[in-house]
Amino acid sequence: FAQGCTLQSFQINNNQLEGSLPRSLANCKDLELLDVGNNYVNDTFPDWLGNLDHLQVLILRSNRFHGQVVSSNVIVSFTHLHVIDLSRNNLSGYLPIKFLENLHDIRKGNEKKGKREYMTNSLVNGTEYYYVGGLSFMAKGLEIEFEALLTSWMLNTSYPIIIGESLDLSSNKLQGRIPTELTNLGFLAVLNLSQNNLTGPIPQGKQFNTFNNDSYIGNLGLCGLPLSNRCDNDEKTPAKFDGDDDEELNWRFSILMGYGCGLVW
Repeated sequence: FAQGCTLQSFQINNNQLEGSLPRSLANCKDLELLDVGNNYVNDTFPDWLGNLDHLQVLILRSNRFHGQVVSSNVIVSFTHLHVIDLSRNNLSGYLPIKFLENLHDIRKGNEKKGKREYMTNSLVNGTEYYYVGGLSFMAKGLEIEFEALLTSWMLNTSYPIIIGESLDLSSNKLQGRIPTELTNLGFLAVLNLSQNNLTGPIPQGKQFNTFNNDSYIGNLGLCGLPLSNRCDNDEKTPAKFDGDDDEELNWRFSILMGYGCGLVW
């Protein structure tokens, strides 16, 4: 990809491509969608894409990405990222909380810019919302899909309209306690931490009060509502995680989110 590349969407999903991502993609300053899912890409996490100011959708699922998601000597911004799918890879390391805070798949506003194929819009009480048109996540081994997330699903629930995100970290080897900082991610509508090795009390309050047992099943060391397993007195207040920065999730993981946007590469 040459300097000054004007590519906005790069989709090569579901092929048998091997090798690493071309670093020249960083020349495509207008890139909004990158979908390399379901291939055999063998590479480290492309933190060098973090400075693409227009990148909104990053799909890396079902490849051979490995190593740390964010290295200690690289500042990753991804300031406009709405959707990320790192599932079914071999990634590990620390995940800065700011990395998640940017993942808003619903944007409130009246943008003049034309919407892309992976985004649609809807009027709700006279306000225009832009959102990803499809969502999928894994629960109990089944992939559940939602079409037109905002209109057909969210409006039929009691969740606040500002919530519009799914975080799926299921079926990994996550250890330790659930960071209390996750309660600050007010946009979470679906949380799936099932089938891990998490321990300690489940954070309480805000959107965490809406998650049921299925969000935590398979973590024998967890306690507190909504589970029937009560916490001991010395476990009532979850401790903050350790790390070089107090905004990092001190979890080792290999899968991030189970998003499916119907993208083809």
